[in-house]
Amino acid sequence: MTRDENLIERFLEMMSAERGASRNTLDAYARDLTDLGATLARRKTGLRSATRDDIKHYFAGLDVARSSQARKLSALRQFFVFLYSEGIRGDDPTSSIEAPRRKRPLPKILSPEEVIKLIETASEDDTSEAIRLTAMLETLYAAGLRVSELVSLPLAAAKTKTGFIYVRGKGGKERIAPLNKQAAAAIKKYLDVRDEFLPKGSARARAAKFLFPSRGAEAHLTRRRCHQMLKELALKANIDPAKLSPHVLRHAFATHLVEGGADLRSVQTMLGHADISTTQIYTHVAGDRLQAVVASAHPLSRVRKAAKRPG
Repeated sequence: MTRDENLIERFLEMMSAERGASRNTLDAYARDLTDLGATLARRKTGLRSATRDDIKHYFAGLDVARSSQARKLSALRQFFVFLYSEGIRGDDPTSSIEAPRRKRPLPKILSPEEVIKLIETASEDDTSEAIRLTAMLETLYAAGLRVSELVSLPLAAAKTKTGFIYVRGKGGKERIAPLNKQAAAAIKKYLDVRDEFLPKGSARARAAKFLFPSRGAEAHLTRRRCHQMLKELALKANIDPAKLSPHVLRHAFATHLVEGGADLRSVQTMLGHADISTTQIYTHVAGDRLQAVVASAHPLSRVRKAAKRPG
């Protein structure tokens, strides 16, 4: 057994005995450390004497996903901390190496046509439930609300005459959100049937404070129920239910605004984002959608596709 192999074995024994690491975890650590050892050997060094540059060189040569790089770095850090604590090394060469940032996944969105289809499907019925759902949809899409913000809207929010509603967002911060004519009309129609959703008895007074009250234990409609209602509507509208949630409508609101030319600062304000970097994700979504449109609709794209078809 080489000196490096001996160090790896001692580390794995410690992880098993003192931290209760699973066999799969130990196997993964063994592979990562053995792989690093092989790279160091080619650079004429080893685990006892590897420098920060050696570790950086190792990661530069990896052709794996960011998540895999982050996992490997975590394993190496634990290993070198172990060597330091055992007095085998006087430093940790991984201490100043930053973990690779994971690429933020782009949010799911709906096309404007799909949003219109949802609203039209919801408004096909004239039941109280359909009228309420239409008002919820119109408000979510017009104002870009979080589901928690929607269900907790006070009744006073519906009495605005300014085209805006006051929303209490994360951390209790208030903001002004837009409310277009369609949403205002949908809410006005819903108010005519709202009393049907109020509970009876002593719970009525508490629920009456909210725009979307609940007959259940909660004073207002729950987030869970809102999700369920949208999934059911998606099926009815022949849209994949996996594509739809209240937050997807918020994403659609922001993306469609950016596609329409709205500036990011305005979108940030309407969404209630503390940092504009959070809002910038919608420029990437809009850009990807525009690229897809160009790829499918540009005359040259169609000509090239036709040229590739066999005889």
